[in-house]
Amino acid sequence: MGALVGLRNLNLSRNRLSGVIPMSIGNLQSLESLDFPINELLGSIPSSLSALTFLSHLNLSYNNFSGRIPLGQLQTHNDPSIYEGNNGLCGFPLLECSNINTTSQSFASEKENGHENYVWAIIGFAVGAWMVYGALLLHKAWRVVYFVFVDDMYDRFYVFVILNWTSIMEK
Repeated sequence: MGALVGLRNLNLSRNRLSGVIPMSIGNLQSLESLDFPINELLGSIPSSLSALTFLSHLNLSYNNFSGRIPLGQLQTHNDPSIYEGNNGLCGFPLLECSNINTTSQSFASEKENGHENYVWAIIGFAVGAWMVYGALLLHKAWRVVYFVFVDDMYDRFYVFVILNWTSIMEK
């Protein structure tokens, strides 16, 4: 991306981009407008953005950026809404870094990514269950061994409960 030195406008909003903004973005010396809102970018804002002297429009809202906003050219963008939704950011025009509670920020970002984790957990459970039960459906010998094992474990548990019923009820 840093090789696009003649680029004047870059709008990559709502693209589910993840990872970090590369330091080579500072090579885009002709860049006038940079929009990265509503993605999944993380890490710190590259200090090389401060070298973009023609940058008149900037929007980095609703990502997972953290750390201090770089000094320099970015200080001319004093509208806090361009950094909105990045709970880990601090510095002008936002709160100072000493006022940020990093524990609550990491919890908030984990909470935001929680739905994606549930989807992967369900997919993993389905694949794992299919591997076990699919093998049992396809191989009769494995199925017989499995059900003999389950039946034996049930019998052992039943006998244990019956023999220890009085001591279980006393507790």
